[in-house]
Amino acid sequence: MPKRLLLAAVALAAMVPAMTTPASATTGHHAAKPTVILVHGAFADASSWTKVVARLQAAGYPVIAPANPLRDLQGDSDYVSSVISTVPGPVILVGHSYGGSVISSAADGHANVKALVYVAGYVPEVGESALDLTGRFPGSQLPTSLLTRDYPGGTDVYVDPAKFRAAVAADLPARDTALIAATQRPVSYAALDAKATVSAWKKIPSWYLVAGADQAIPTAAQKFMAKRAGAHTSEIKGASHLVLVSHADAAADLVTAADRATR
Repeated sequence: MPKRLLLAAVALAAMVPAMTTPASATTGHHAAKPTVILVHGAFADASSWTKVVARLQAAGYPVIAPANPLRDLQGDSDYVSSVISTVPGPVILVGHSYGGSVISSAADGHANVKALVYVAGYVPEVGESALDLTGRFPGSQLPTSLLTRDYPGGTDVYVDPAKFRAAVAADLPARDTALIAATQRPVSYAALDAKATVSAWKKIPSWYLVAGADQAIPTAAQKFMAKRAGAHTSEIKGASHLVLVSHADAAADLVTAADRATR
């Protein structure tokens, strides 16, 4: 072999380990981070996750926070399921409040969903609705804090702005809760009253962040649902229903804990 060809072959062989290292680095604990899909609840929109998104993105996670339609449980779940279908890699699905009911159904049939994370969220059994679980334990201020407005085909439910802070966000400044109350997205009564038909948490490992001073979903209800699901549970004493805003670090930390445990 001519000397120049021999030198070229040696140089090429020396390059092979360097060229394959990036691929090998994507295995095991160095694998690419899962995509985190954050599903908001009633009386909110995707901006309720803003602080959590910022923390997860800073930690290197791809994040999607879709607009939950808040129209009916099956339709909302189908919509989130369609978002999951666009993600080729592993997914951690996170739900706040009514968003917990949605992810409990939307995850069904998606093998790439590695964990379910509930942030003061509903974890319904088949046949249970959000309204059922809210009323199962005393302590919710929602029954006396809601306003309704009819729309063609149904009835929307809002939290009375005058009662919003006490019922939903008592640990946030009044100036902030006034803005959140004014811009809240209503949920249809039909969505809150719909019975779950799927309980994906029975097959997928789950984590739960309990809001210790929640006046919307009673803390006792949250602990009951978390225990029933066998969820890895943490609690923040004094946290309101909007714990994802007031304690965004804790919500983000629970997602990263779920990621570490399911790798």
